[in-house]
Amino acid sequence: MHLLFFIPQMENQICALFDMDGVIIDTEPQYDKFWKRTGDRYNVGIENFEKVIKSTTLHGILDKYFSDLTQEEVNQLIADLYRFEETMIFPEIQGAVRFVKSLKEKGIKVGLVTSSTDMKLIGVNREKHFDTLFDTVVSATRVKNGKPNPECYLLAAQDLGFAPENCIVFEDAFAGIEAATVAGMTVVGLATTHPAEVIKDKCLFTIPDFDGFTIDDFLKIERTNPQ
Repeated sequence: MHLLFFIPQMENQICALFDMDGVIIDTEPQYDKFWKRTGDRYNVGIENFEKVIKSTTLHGILDKYFSDLTQEEVNQLIADLYRFEETMIFPEIQGAVRFVKSLKEKGIKVGLVTSSTDMKLIGVNREKHFDTLFDTVVSATRVKNGKPNPECYLLAAQDLGFAPENCIVFEDAFAGIEAATVAGMTVVGLATTHPAEVIKDKCLFTIPDFDGFTIDDFLKIERTNPQ
């Protein structure tokens, strides 16, 4: 077991951690098409496969669903994914970047916790500059166990010097919500990938996007005890 150590913070001080796809950028419809095609091509045989793998790292997907492929087939699948990601566009979830910037203006630390590879982040950062927007970025490359394992969120908290109970997480997918919950963090659900009624019982509350969600709304969460 790895012990995580945290820098002591002032009472009631909190940080904000964000998943990327489906929370900050609206890329999920693009990924749905790719993974549906890929699942059909390799006869995965899982209904709504593209939904099942949400927030899972590429390594986790390959290990769990494509372990019967030859190395040549695995290499081809990875190459197909990288070519697809090179053509992606990165539309913003309504109000997301504005909201992150408003937190930073108030001195609140923000982290990005994504199952994406560093290869994908090169394109994202070139267009969106998330590497300078966020105080820390935890990608698939930095963790051994992807979501729903809490490792990624605990690592982000460690980077920023916060105990888990002082972290507010914004997530849209089941695996990510579970990861943050198991980590002991408070989760706000984004109803972008799944309808609000599907995820609302797994989160403190849900929002459709960040349009109209303000710094004052965020600070109210600090006084909410979900335990």
